[in-house]
Amino acid sequence: MTTENGEHGEHGEHGAQGGTRRDAGAPKDGLERVNPPHLAPPTGFSHGVRATSGTMVFLAGQTALDKAGRIVGDGIVAQFERALTNLLDVAAAAGAGPSDLAKLTVFAVDVADYRRHARDLGLVWKRLVGGDYPAMAVIGTTRLWDEEALVEIEGIAVVR
Repeated sequence: MTTENGEHGEHGEHGAQGGTRRDAGAPKDGLERVNPPHLAPPTGFSHGVRATSGTMVFLAGQTALDKAGRIVGDGIVAQFERALTNLLDVAAAAGAGPSDLAKLTVFAVDVADYRRHARDLGLVWKRLVGGDYPAMAVIGTTRLWDEEALVEIEGIAVVR
């Protein structure tokens, strides 16, 4: 098994390849990124994340809602940034930081648009979260609860 954090590449990220080894600092933060070398290199995510200690915090889906409950932000990048900021605010209120994110699911009403803006989304990720990538999935959906929402992000953090 290879355990490494991804780094920015195609749309801002590309993951590790290579033989069987463990990242020197893999469990240092209580989360071990798991990227087996026989799978395609991850781009902006880890294939798996194993919690070596801590308490799980389940983060409800967040959209680009402002304090008044209105969707803000024109386009996928602005809405992604607001939704991710909202998710990180909830995580912080539970005592978790950006590096504590173990699993995220992104729901997008237009996956093709999400892919077209992947580089910009990767830059938002790097600025708000850094270089640690949780296990992630992007799922296309016909619509979200708030009709104006283009993206929703839910997750699991591990507070250590």
